[in-house]
Amino acid sequence: MTRRDRGRPPHPDVLTPAEWAVAESVRHGLTNPQIAKRHGVSLDAVKYHVANALQKLGFKSRAELRRWTGVRRDSHLFAKETEPMSDLALGPMAQIARTVKDVAAARRWYGEVLGLPHLYSFGNIAFFDCGGVRLYLSEGDGGASESILYFRVPDIRAAHAALEGRGVQFINAPHMIHRHEDGTEEWMAMFKDEEGRPLAIMAQAAAPTS
Repeated sequence: MTRRDRGRPPHPDVLTPAEWAVAESVRHGLTNPQIAKRHGVSLDAVKYHVANALQKLGFKSRAELRRWTGVRRDSHLFAKETEPMSDLALGPMAQIARTVKDVAAARRWYGEVLGLPHLYSFGNIAFFDCGGVRLYLSEGDGGASESILYFRVPDIRAAHAALEGRGVQFINAPHMIHRHEDGTEEWMAMFKDEEGRPLAIMAQAAAPTS
């Protein structure tokens, strides 16, 4: 066995799966402790993956990583052509986010008292259907932050480019936030309105049909 044969083989993507998971969380705005808790890994592991991602991409800061528009090779969007979108009009409304003090209590109230259909839950977040608009509840300080409006767009990368061309200030680049069991991907990017309040665009990317 030669020296070249030893160790792990090079990964075909620019980042390893673990580095991608951490990079997506950084692009989502999570801190290292929040990333460690969400992925069930140590804080040192998160720091290691962040440092590796920055080094591989030639970045010097997390801010550069948050605005990086890279797409992982196993995503449905990797090989998809993106056409310029000059006539972009946001909508329809896809999701509204609200913080709650106790997500378990809120899940019971919105589901049992209001009768909203429960879609799914992950840790301290829960989703309900409001006639086609998704309600996103996350456990936090009980409502100190404003609700966030999420607008659905057909092509998130094209919409991101079009809005940036109009001078919209994005908080982060388009990034995958979740992959459902059927392979459907959830993508989003957050931006600010004229008063600095957060808004977002989001899109779903389904697996291509054979």
